[in-house]
Amino acid sequence: MQNTAPQKSAAEGFGKFTPYEPKKGEEYMSEKMREHFRHILTGWRKELMEEVDRTVHHMKDEAANFPDPNDRATQESEFTMELRTRDRERKLIKKITESLDALDEGEYGYCESCGIEIGIRRLEARPTATLCIDCKTLDEIREKQRG
Repeated sequence: MQNTAPQKSAAEGFGKFTPYEPKKGEEYMSEKMREHFRHILTGWRKELMEEVDRTVHHMKDEAANFPDPNDRATQESEFTMELRTRDRERKLIKKITESLDALDEGEYGYCESCGIEIGIRRLEARPTATLCIDCKTLDEIREKQRG
C-alpha cells in the first residue's frame, strides 16, 4: 500500500515571497512592511488550512478495511503520522493567528521579552518569532540547563 498524499513541510507555505528591502530611512514596521508580513502570514495560514482539508479527504478516500492485518497496520501507521503532522500544523496555525493579531495591534516585530526590534530577516526566516535572537538564545540556554 502506497501513501498518495503529498508530504510537504509546514514551512513551505511562507517561502514564496520576495525579501523585503526597506527604503533608506524607512521606519521599522512601516505600513508597507506590515503588509509584507501580513501577506506572508496569511498565505502560510491559507496553505496550512488547505493541507488540513486535503488530509481529511485523503483519509476518507483511502480508508479501507483490508483483510490482511499487515496492510491494515500500514494504513493505520500512515494515518497516525499524518494526524501528528496535522496536529503540529494546527499549533502552527494558532501561532500564525497570534502573529496576525500582534500585527493588527502594532506589536508584531518587537521582542516580547526586551521590546527591541526582532529584525526583518529573522521575521522572514521565522514569521511567528516573538523573541529577538539574543532573548531566544538566552531562553534556549535556560531550557538546556533545566534539562
